[in-house]
Amino acid sequence: ISFDLRNATGRESTGPLEIDRPWDSHTDDQLGLMDHLGIDKFLVMGFCIGGPFIWNLLKRAPERVIAAVLAQPSGSRPEARGLFYNNNMNNWAPNLCARQPGVTMDQCEKFLKNMYGNDDFVFTVSRDFVKTVQTPLLVMPDDVPAHPYAVAMETVMLAPNSEVTMFPWKEPKERVPIAVRQVRSFLRAHR
Repeated sequence: ISFDLRNATGRESTGPLEIDRPWDSHTDDQLGLMDHLGIDKFLVMGFCIGGPFIWNLLKRAPERVIAAVLAQPSGSRPEARGLFYNNNMNNWAPNLCARQPGVTMDQCEKFLKNMYGNDDFVFTVSRDFVKTVQTPLLVMPDDVPAHPYAVAMETVMLAPNSEVTMFPWKEPKERVPIAVRQVRSFLRAHR
């Protein structure tokens, strides 16, 4: 099941900007979809912003997530604070306002300040929370500005039931099938 993120650029799903609860509104959508499909427990895999979404799912509904794969997870770099806010204000916000005339740049700014105002670590949970997560996790690190290697590896070190793929796993291209095989093995082992 692939999730069509509400108000994402290039996607079809739209909905209100819940300015005071940006991460939780998306988690509501994710859990609502699973409820609608009659799926109580599930495995989850997320790329990029999927990392913070998975952490929020683990915070809100830990009993439902059997295991999770965080691929190229988003996180905050101390030397690049404001990266996510600035990128989204420059790209996502104007695009959303153009597609949805009832949405203003002021609303987008408030939404993004609440979403990325705590520009630390993985955005949705604290390091102390990660230490308590018992759910099996597989982390596939990356190292670009939005997917810091250091943050991915810190989550691996903190989460007691975590594993990590080789790094880099995308290059050379011959490594991709090995990473895919590890993901499949991990998910099979925890289904």
